Amino acid sequence: MPFKQSLDPENRVLYGESLRPPVGYKFDAAVATTFSFDFETALTVPVSLALFAAENRDEILLQPLALLEGAERIAGRLVIFTDADHLLGQGQAQSRLCSLLEKMIVEVGAPRKGAFHPKIWALRFSPLSDEDPARIRLLVMSRNLTRDRSWDISLRLDGVIGSRSRSANRPLVEFIKHLPDLATSNISESAREVTLQIAESLRYIDWEVPYPFESVAFAVNGLGGKLWRPAPCAKLGVISPFCDDAALSMLSELPSAAKPVFIGRSDELAVISTEVLNRFESIAVLDEMATSEDGEEVPAVAFQGLHAKAFISEVGWKTTITIGSGNATRPALLSGANVELFATLVGKRSNVGSIGEILGADGFGRLTRPFVAGEIPPVDAETCAAELYLREARRSLCRGSLRLRCEQIETDQTSDPRWRAWLEPIKMLPLIGVGALSVWPITRGEDHSRDILDAVRQGNPVDLGTMPLIDLTRFLGCRMSDLGEKASELFSIGLVIDGLPAERHAAILRSFIASPDAFFRYLRLLLSDVADPFGAAVAARDTAGHGKWGSSADDAPLLEEMVRAFCRGGERLQSIEGLVRRLESEDGSGVNPIPEDFQILWESFRAALKKEGPGDGD
Repeated sequence: MPFKQSLDPENRVLYGESLRPPVGYKFDAAVATTFSFDFETALTVPVSLALFAAENRDEILLQPLALLEGAERIAGRLVIFTDADHLLGQGQAQSRLCSLLEKMIVEVGAPRKGAFHPKIWALRFSPLSDEDPARIRLLVMSRNLTRDRSWDISLRLDGVIGSRSRSANRPLVEFIKHLPDLATSNISESAREVTLQIAESLRYIDWEVPYPFESVAFAVNGLGGKLWRPAPCAKLGVISPFCDDAALSMLSELPSAAKPVFIGRSDELAVISTEVLNRFESIAVLDEMATSEDGEEVPAVAFQGLHAKAFISEVGWKTTITIGSGNATRPALLSGANVELFATLVGKRSNVGSIGEILGADGFGRLTRPFVAGEIPPVDAETCAAELYLREARRSLCRGSLRLRCEQIETDQTSDPRWRAWLEPIKMLPLIGVGALSVWPITRGEDHSRDILDAVRQGNPVDLGTMPLIDLTRFLGCRMSDLGEKASELFSIGLVIDGLPAERHAAILRSFIASPDAFFRYLRLLLSDVADPFGAAVAARDTAGHGKWGSSADDAPLLEEMVRAFCRGGERLQSIEGLVRRLESEDGSGVNPIPEDFQILWESFRAALKKEGPGDGD
């Protein structure tokens, strides 16, 4: 499909569907990168990878058992690298299931003190049939792992893992291999191993380049080596929400036969000099009518507007389109301060289209209007200075300057066990320009916040309060404002945590599987086949009638499903065994959601599983 059609508002790619395995395959492992990160959005990703595709994020979040099983199924097989400074925050308590993401998330920093900015997914799928080869899918996007509803561009590439190394993939391979070295704190050996395995698989991919393009190439900025930037061309078109004078000057001075075309954002273009803007053939911005669908109610917390990035060049008879994370800014294209990844597609202009066709009134241009100088007032200088202070303070807090420590405290034997969490500065932080700073565990919300500004400046530990085991987390919500109250920030921090008990994971699981009804619904999810996403979606629904062996006349009794799973090798039954053992473990609550008749039956399956040994899987 021509690229100009992929920019058409009538042709949308569903994010969740892009993560789903191809027919005949199941999810094996993945590495993702993102600049900003939202915990609850990330919680829904394992559901799409391992259970069923769904685009309604909020609907998935109302199905905690699906979230739990999704996280369980991909544990140790997904690594998400995110800029350490840009974990998003919220004042309300977040789901305790967010703690299950702790080992999946690796906070990283750009080596040249810029932003870690790439947005990609590299997914490996294993075949359900031994006769088929393993496959890789690469998503190159401008979209972060957030609730972002902006206009974005994405590239999806699929390929089979072959036996011959492909030199065109080298920049991509080296980028993935380098990710663990960018971690701002500890990275687990399992996360490192998964990352290196995915990198090695990418080395041998011969991509199925989508029509009408003929080739694809990759480039990475910010990790050393020659920087990518648009090459001399007959004509250049740029889509970039963020821009600055330096980068726009460079783009306008590229050897070309015509002035370039630029599409950006009003607030960014408002601070660009008139002299630089006059070097472009046209300057446009996204029309406000294009930021939401007719009649659609957009949540206040969702981002809107333009977020797509593309550099489109006409060279000879070819059209080249480069997409990825880089904006038309100095850190992205000139200094190499930002870590950015680009994918360049090349095809005949007669098939791909010219810049006029792609960005004109029949293409992406139908979403735009001319930029009008002066329509956005300049930002107050004092506010800019305050925001800069907060940005530097946020970086100091997020880059390994703090740790967490937790310890169990003695309580009455009749009470649930309680734990105390301590925030411990590794060094004194001046936090210049900051007037207020408070933090709280994301599982407890801002009502449980503690003022930490003076303690952090003096290097003293802070008591974050007592809490149940299931609320312990290495993620803290933060609210910070400057001395003059000109600016404020709400964000999260991921820290190293010492003293975290191994049984916390089981405690979280028990908190969500606290009744026979929840237990049987979760069993159905465990038994759902990777090739039957519809069955998994039905099993995840929070409906009445699951607390028995057969939930309805249309459902196969659980006993029959368990017998079938045993005949297929018993992999799903091993998962049930792990569930039962964790629910049986003593946590002081005295609550056992497993019905007695199931426990009696399960002893027979336990004996059979021990006799047969590990199965081949289902």
